[in-house]
Amino acid sequence: MKAGMTRREMLGSLGLMALAGKVGFGTGTAKAADGKKAGIALQLYTMRDPAKKDLADTLKKCADMGWKHVQWSGMPKMPAEEIRAALDKAGLTCIACHCGMEAFEKDFDAEVKFWKTVGNKDVAPGGMMGDCKANLEAWMKGAARLDAIGAKLRAVGMRLSYHNHAWEFEKFPGDDRTKEDILMESTKPENLCAELDIAWVLAGGVDPAAYVRKMKNRCPVVHAKDVKMEGSKKTLKPLGQGSVKWDEVFAAGKDAGIEWYVYEQDSGEGSPFDYCKASYDFLSKQSL
Repeated sequence: MKAGMTRREMLGSLGLMALAGKVGFGTGTAKAADGKKAGIALQLYTMRDPAKKDLADTLKKCADMGWKHVQWSGMPKMPAEEIRAALDKAGLTCIACHCGMEAFEKDFDAEVKFWKTVGNKDVAPGGMMGDCKANLEAWMKGAARLDAIGAKLRAVGMRLSYHNHAWEFEKFPGDDRTKEDILMESTKPENLCAELDIAWVLAGGVDPAAYVRKMKNRCPVVHAKDVKMEGSKKTLKPLGQGSVKWDEVFAAGKDAGIEWYVYEQDSGEGSPFDYCKASYDFLSKQSL
């Protein structure tokens, strides 16, 4: 919400954006579907526990599975040069990261330099800033902050996306739209994309394939995550072993211009190396 905007003006602008949202959320900075095969990558948050014990060994084992690209998240804190060196040594390339938006607001140039040194252009917060969740007004302020950061990132050749969980598909009292829809309607497509987490979209009660299509050209990077839905019980699973209808998601992804499917599994049975390998085998065989 702009400074000085009245509640009536805010609600009026929201109504116009809601109308636009009924036919999709427009064209962002994702590439249009052109027949180019999407890439696959590993969200390193999946490997956070073994990485705490031995980062170099963990990265090497990921590369040995077949992974060539990663998203940096949940790893030990270190200078950008050391991150790049560790990835280079393992033969891995960082294509995206999860990081807090407050750091960009505090020292934008330093954060840009950090991640450009690591080598990625895609940036995403793991969720909405903590002081922007309480109600619609706070959420709108969060949307404005993300839009502003996204505009600055775009100007330096980088791209901002928002990573969802299931709760973004809940609604604020008195509003019939989901929080995710409000966020996408309240930001410019060229400034903020949707890093759709497929499992959390499903767990939020929304058809993932349909939502991918709704985000056409605005979801360049998605999290390929699977979940087994058994009533109220939700269990994260290796790709292809849960309730996600991946054939439908992949077909939608071709239409929507998805560039990267990033495998992530927050938790699971057995060793993360085992379910990471099973998911690589599944994802690498798909026609993306």
